This record gives sequence, structure tokens and C-alpha cells, in this order.
Amino acid sequence: MKLILKENIEHLGQIGDIVKVAPGYARNYLLPKGLAIEATEKNAKALEHAKRQLAYKKNKSLEAAKNLVAKLEALSIVLTHQAGEEGKLFGSVTNMEIAAFLKDNGLEIDRKKIVLAEPIKQLGEYSVPVKVHPEVGATLKVTVSAA
Repeated sequence: MKLILKENIEHLGQIGDIVKVAPGYARNYLLPKGLAIEATEKNAKALEHAKRQLAYKKNKSLEAAKNLVAKLEALSIVLTHQAGEEGKLFGSVTNMEIAAFLKDNGLEIDRKKIVLAEPIKQLGEYSVPVKVHPEVGATLKVTVSAA
């Protein structure tokens, strides 16, 4: 029986592949779980249309992400905190604080996309990676100075 896969299935194929499987496997597993549809002309055309729409949306989101990366990399973040004698901060700079600074400057970035291995606890300049899109990332320049 020929089917068009709607999801990636290990050892069988990727989304959109036309595969030939045993009729029992198709009737009892793939079709009831919604993992595949029958390979008819109508379904094949609908699949091609859905693929084109998905590619278009993906390109638009990638372009928007590239524009956001350009804005982020042009921005330099300066945060002031109270610090001790050796440059050690009272408290720390977290991704929440960086996200709040970006929001104040008109850039909405989810704090979970700002990748800090651990909070910043010293004065100085830091490069902080930001995952804007699965294919595109940015690096923020964060400067922590004494108040």
C-alpha cells in the first residue's frame, strides 16, 4: 500500500515521502495514528501546496530573524550595578535583566533565547549569544559597570 508520510518515522522515511508498506501496517498503525495518508493524486497535490506554504513562511521568518540580528548586533548594552572592591557585583546580571533592557529599547526577545551559561558576577565586557532563529544567532555586547 502506498502512503504519504505526515511525520518523520524512523526506518521508514521523512515528512512528505511516498512509501510502500504492508497493508496491515498502514491500516492498523500509520493511518489511525495520523502518521500517514493514502497516496492519491489529490493528497499529493495538497502535500505539495503545504510544502510551498511552509517554505514561504520559513523564508519570511528567516528574513525577519536576520533583520533582528542586525539590530541586536548594532546595540551595545551597558548595565550598572553596585560592585565591591575587586569588581565583584553585589548580585548578578541574568538573562531576565538583559531581556528587560532589550524590551526597554523596543526589541522583544524571550529571556530563554538569551544564552548565559551562568549569571554575570564580575564587572567587564561580555559577549552573550542569543538564539533568534534555529538557523540564525546573534551576539550581544554586554558591558557591566560600577554604579
